[in-house]
Amino acid sequence: MRYADRVDAGRVLAARLVQQRPVRPVVLGLPRGGVPVAAEVARALAAELDVVLVGKVGAPDSPELAVGAVGEGGVEVRAEHVLAMLRLSWSDLADTVARVRAEVAARAGRLRGGRPPRELTGRTAIVVDDGVATGATIEAAVRIVRGLGAERVVLAVPVAPAAVVRRLCEIADEVVCPTAPAEFTSVGQWYRDFTQVSESRVRELLGDRQGDEATGQVSF
Repeated sequence: MRYADRVDAGRVLAARLVQQRPVRPVVLGLPRGGVPVAAEVARALAAELDVVLVGKVGAPDSPELAVGAVGEGGVEVRAEHVLAMLRLSWSDLADTVARVRAEVAARAGRLRGGRPPRELTGRTAIVVDDGVATGATIEAAVRIVRGLGAERVVLAVPVAPAAVVRRLCEIADEVVCPTAPAEFTSVGQWYRDFTQVSESRVRELLGDRQGDEATGQVSF
């Protein structure tokens, strides 16, 4: 399946998720590309929409090598096998962790426009992105959402490599992925329009859902 754009992808995911009728769901998009997809899912489910933020913690001498991640609410995800390989402890990275945590907090403030994050405790969290390549970021997102108190985590992505989907099934309670090819080059190849999403568009989408909930109106 090839998607017209992120809105189309979100509607395909929504059609599958509506059948499950999750109770008190909250839909969490990964900024920036996952938020337009998540917005369509939230509209279909009449659910709250928010973002889940993942801040990668890189190794001291190789910042591109992730040794962990941080999210909001003090949640940390540690790649223990990588730390052991590098002979590092998490405390060795205290300065880096503090910097990344500050960056996550600043980005959260910009995207939400000062609104507080959605409460996840005891709820079904539907984590959405526009696609998955390696799975590292969304795996961290699932773990962060669990750390924030979600009772059940559903991962919904339009496309991901089959091998990655199998791995993600081990950490999420459920994975919804309509397109899972064995051969995979990039997420963008599965979209006709894969235009970059701006932070202003993310803020707009989050604001729209805030307005829908305040008035009790949901657009389909």
